[in-house]
Amino acid sequence: MMGSNDSDDGNDSNDSADPDSIDGVDDRVFERNAGDRGEGVPFVGAGPGDPRLLTVAGKELLEDADLVVHAGSLVNSELLEAYCDGADLVNSVGKDLEELVPLMRDAYEDGRTVVRLHSGDPAIYGAALEQMDALESEGVPTYFVPGVTSAFAASATLRTQLTLNEVSNHVAFTRPQGKTLSEEQDHVSEFVGMGDVTTCIYLGTHAVRETMDRLLEDGHDPETPVAVIYHASWPDEDVLLGTIDDIAEKVETAGYRASALVVVGDAVTGAGYERSYLYGDWANSGAADTTDEAESTDD
Repeated sequence: MMGSNDSDDGNDSNDSADPDSIDGVDDRVFERNAGDRGEGVPFVGAGPGDPRLLTVAGKELLEDADLVVHAGSLVNSELLEAYCDGADLVNSVGKDLEELVPLMRDAYEDGRTVVRLHSGDPAIYGAALEQMDALESEGVPTYFVPGVTSAFAASATLRTQLTLNEVSNHVAFTRPQGKTLSEEQDHVSEFVGMGDVTTCIYLGTHAVRETMDRLLEDGHDPETPVAVIYHASWPDEDVLLGTIDDIAEKVETAGYRASALVVVGDAVTGAGYERSYLYGDWANSGAADTTDEAESTDD
């Protein structure tokens, strides 16, 4: 990508890039953009749930596919019905790499159009890269197609921004400790403690009680706003609003153990922000412009 001071000739920018400047960077980084249709098997983000939140690129790829390997119930069946009518569907749940990779490789080598469909965005807590590396080792090229991650759907549902001037300058995508993450790798408390961070906790619905208890033990304000958005953008979407002190009880009462995003921070309410510099003087400048026009008309 070129900055504002770069040459207008995209080839100049690519020619000057050194793919060996960082060990392990694939040469193809400099050959295609994220929106380009590539060669091989695309790893497509299905978005948060609503079929209309699938990207145009994802929709086109699914409609052309002969085989779609999808993430089971994490992908809305309505999306599969809407865009995968002409494809064979394979649920990846319960299948390991030793089964999935040969399946996709053989289909691709047989000339079939294969799509690997992940929930949300495959770059956020998706085990996409290990599948892609395995396919590449078998001679099958792969590429990413971004999707809308659930944090963005949650933000839209809450009618707020994840970043708000003088409220939240940063966003953290994280997960709580558990089988995958050790206690030392759990940084939820650190993010919340920074004060101006909107902390989006993935894969933690089952651990809301434990996570909130740790935040209270660490001395965080019990009145800090928390939202739990179950199945963001799905037909059965549900929103639970509370605080660090009481959100666990609300989640337990609702009976949710999975498929919800937890958002912690003052941005949840969408209140208390300062007007940005971008639009800070719009009212005054508008009034001045009107006065100037009136004076000009009277001349």
